[in-house]
Amino acid sequence: MNSRNSTARQRLSVREATLDLLRSLKIDRVFGNPGSTELNFLREWPEDLPYVLGLQESCVVGMADGYAQATGNAAFVNLHSAAGLGHALGNLFTAFRNKTPLVVTAGQQSRSLLSLQPYLYAEQAAEFPKPYVKWSAEPARPEDVPAAIARAYYTAMQHPRGPTFVSVPSDDWSHAASPFPERSIAYDFGPDAEATVRLSEAISASRRPAFVVGPAVDRSRAVETMVALAEGANAAVWASPMSSRASFPERHRLFSGFLQAAPEPLSAALEPYDLIVVFGAPVFTFHVEGHCAVIHDGTAIWQLTDDPTEAAVAYGAQSIIGALRPSLAALLEHLAPSRREPPPARRVPPAPAPADPIPGAFALDLLSGLLPEDAIVVEEAPSHRPAIQRYLPMAGADSFYTMASGGLGYSLPASIGVALARPGRRIVCLVGDGSAMYSIQSLWTAAQHRLPITFLVLNNAGYGAMRAFSRSMQISAPPGIDLPGIDFVALAGSLGCRAARVSDAASLPGQLRESLAGDGPYLLDIPVDRGTVQLYGAEH
Repeated sequence: MNSRNSTARQRLSVREATLDLLRSLKIDRVFGNPGSTELNFLREWPEDLPYVLGLQESCVVGMADGYAQATGNAAFVNLHSAAGLGHALGNLFTAFRNKTPLVVTAGQQSRSLLSLQPYLYAEQAAEFPKPYVKWSAEPARPEDVPAAIARAYYTAMQHPRGPTFVSVPSDDWSHAASPFPERSIAYDFGPDAEATVRLSEAISASRRPAFVVGPAVDRSRAVETMVALAEGANAAVWASPMSSRASFPERHRLFSGFLQAAPEPLSAALEPYDLIVVFGAPVFTFHVEGHCAVIHDGTAIWQLTDDPTEAAVAYGAQSIIGALRPSLAALLEHLAPSRREPPPARRVPPAPAPADPIPGAFALDLLSGLLPEDAIVVEEAPSHRPAIQRYLPMAGADSFYTMASGGLGYSLPASIGVALARPGRRIVCLVGDGSAMYSIQSLWTAAQHRLPITFLVLNNAGYGAMRAFSRSMQISAPPGIDLPGIDFVALAGSLGCRAARVSDAASLPGQLRESLAGDGPYLLDIPVDRGTVQLYGAEH
């Protein structure tokens, strides 16, 4: 029997060893867009590993990102050579900023041709995606491919998580390989015990503490502990600037609002507090220049993060490095319940009035009342984000996803990955017309899988955020901002997705209800009033 097992191991191909490795890592599907250099890997594809086809490589990475974030396990991506990886780089950058665990592979030309720089050859393939991968390699020998993919997986899953990359020559898959041994790694690590006690003492001694919660709290499945910690401290809770997840229920009595990615308004929001504790976010993410007084005026700032780089650049903060779930639990254990008065509740804005053309705020407020309780919102409508934050409060854990990079083209495919990971839940992709056009091909994949996704296009016929920035910077009539004449209903229909356009406020409630019903994807194009966009504390 031992002899037969030894023979079986010798006959295993690199391809078979890799597929067995994926199964052992509980990777249950592959996201890809195939080419000739990947065919040896894709031949006789096994039924137990569904292949999710995207029509462009950036869409493929976006779908994998949403899936990995929703499942908590690294997703496996297969791209086509250097050209395919090049197409995917925008969303690979977003995955890096999202701290999403991905194992990205791409085909390389056959080893026998590499010295001739052949067609579809990737020169210095492992260098191409840097610095936006945690680790990359092109294995020196075919039999090293499974070990390289295993290392890529384990590296992607280590905190702070992120994408990795392996380039695989096309003829490697048929070579002999040994099975890769199954193993397990515990990825969470606790904080320094003494520093945790000091932080708990600082919170207890504070008269008016503020907690700033970032995306790592929800990524770490630690929102419930975060709520218990805030309630025990009676602390005001703010969302970190440009947070890509909802790490605190936004209807909670302690939730105070959203910090802006601009120094002056952020400082003004935090000025009343004598202690600021940042959980799972940088200190701080800014988009524009300015003076942040709260960083320089001696206010006590602490940071708890799983990212050593975030700790290294947190100017003026006392930082504790640890995985968020055990770190929050340890802090909660040490924190004595506070008798201080809770902060005042966040003001609920009045409902916006209907009008024609439809105000974006009215559409969002209406959507808030119609959403199923367990719906997940995947957002990429930058010019509407202030209105989203006012009129579409998120429930907290696993309720909201967006891109941390600022690069467009992520959320439409990411909503597909989230839907694949969360069967039975309604996914709402809230996207601007400009954002949608970066990855509109993704609708085809949603239609093929009959995913329950409502695509709501808030259509202001252009790049609304750029309009607002040009006004605030007093730049008159810059080119390339207006996008007239895009027929989203026709586009969606051509890709197999039901669609409608609604341009009057009276018809919007019924159209929204229809878009949220059914078991397949539905796109609703909503032309909205360009209106005024609030950017960092000023109306524009």
